[in-house]
Order: sequence, then C-alpha cells, then structure tokens
Amino acid sequence: MAIIINIDVMLAKRKMSVTELSERVGITMANLSILKNAKAKAIRLSTLEAICKHLDCQPGDILEYKSDETQA
Repeated sequence: MAIIINIDVMLAKRKMSVTELSERVGITMANLSILKNAKAKAIRLSTLEAICKHLDCQPGDILEYKSDETQA
C-alpha cells in the first residue's frame, strides 16, 4: 500500500509556490519538502487543516491511497 501526496498538483492548480504555502501555513520549507516528497512518516491534523485552508481544497485532494497490485 502507498499513500500518494499530491501537494504539487494542488500548488500548480492554485498557482502558488512552495515558499508561499510554507509561509502561509507556518511550517518550514524543509518540513513542507519532506511532506511534498512523501518522505514524512506522519502529518499533524492541524498542519493538514492549514494546508487545505490555504489551498482551498479537501484532504482527499492532497492524500491518495493506492493499493499494491502485486498479488502472488
């Protein structure tokens, strides 16, 4: 199973830079980059809420679940 992070897609749709989102949400560029590149192990709901607020989207627009297609 894999969780896909679609922050790049939403940033492009909103014509917003990573720097601008970082400043609006109040998290560091490094932490936003870790999240954006799916390297994060967890995300606080308050952070997800702030991202959704500033990107005017739903959590499902950012987070996507894909199951493993490998069945033996």
